[in-house]
Amino acid sequence: MDLDLRKLRYFVAVADQLHFGRAAEELHIAQPVLSRQIKALEQDLGASLFTRDRHGVALTDAGRQLSAEAGPLLASALAVRRRVSEAARGSRRLVIGFRAGVAVIPAARAFEARHPDVVVDVQRIEWGDQAPLLLDGRIDVGYVRLPIDETGLRVTPLYTEPRVAVLPTGHRWAGKGEVTEADLAGEPLVWHGDPSTQPTRRPHPDAGYRVRGVDETLEHVAAGRGISFLPRSTTVFHSHPDVTYVTVRDLAPDQVCLAVAASRTSPLVDAFVAAARAAAEITAECGNYEMWQRAGDSVSRHG
Repeated sequence: MDLDLRKLRYFVAVADQLHFGRAAEELHIAQPVLSRQIKALEQDLGASLFTRDRHGVALTDAGRQLSAEAGPLLASALAVRRRVSEAARGSRRLVIGFRAGVAVIPAARAFEARHPDVVVDVQRIEWGDQAPLLLDGRIDVGYVRLPIDETGLRVTPLYTEPRVAVLPTGHRWAGKGEVTEADLAGEPLVWHGDPSTQPTRRPHPDAGYRVRGVDETLEHVAAGRGISFLPRSTTVFHSHPDVTYVTVRDLAPDQVCLAVAASRTSPLVDAFVAAARAAAEITAECGNYEMWQRAGDSVSRHG
């Protein structure tokens, strides 16, 4: 029997809340209706998804498995609807997501030279948006920075680049040509994204200052609330009068990848990915924007 997406959405609501009443309120349906739909889904799958007792609601092993699979599946269904709607309007468009500091223009120029009838739109994305925007079809290809939840995605390494320390101008190390991780150990940290990837220390999620993006990072560092770390290319596009960037000699590099939804099959997407990989191969100086522009011109001329 085919999997009913409506029932799957109901399941996800209960799995998130672990409470039938709250899930029913979120879905704007009556609780008995929700219970019947979950029971029908269990019958469809031939497996119990929840246990219910006086302690509350919990996922079974089968429920945990379905919970892991359901998000990408629902997102993929939404992406299909988006693409069908665009096709019905006669639209030929690719939306390319990119993280701060990543230059999209070289690959876009090369792609547009071969596909002049396709509009390439670009959209800046933050760490927490990377996978969701790809899975639900709001972007077609993403220039992402690791780590990323790769469930439901095809992720291809593109290049690595150095990371630098972001320091307030009055910091004791601000005038140095370079420092080491040991020099910065124990400093208060301003961080965004996954805390487990932050160098020199790995803060508890409630520790330090957690921010959403580069602009907020710079403001907090400038205010003296801590230091941070950014990919070198990001510093080309972002500056602040009260912040300085210092090379960290032994800091692990940042990994930039291309990501596409695993369910996405499109010759245009494949063509853009090929253009992006070719542009990255032409120059190893990934943080230099002028070099990236020349790479794009070269790919356009030579294919």
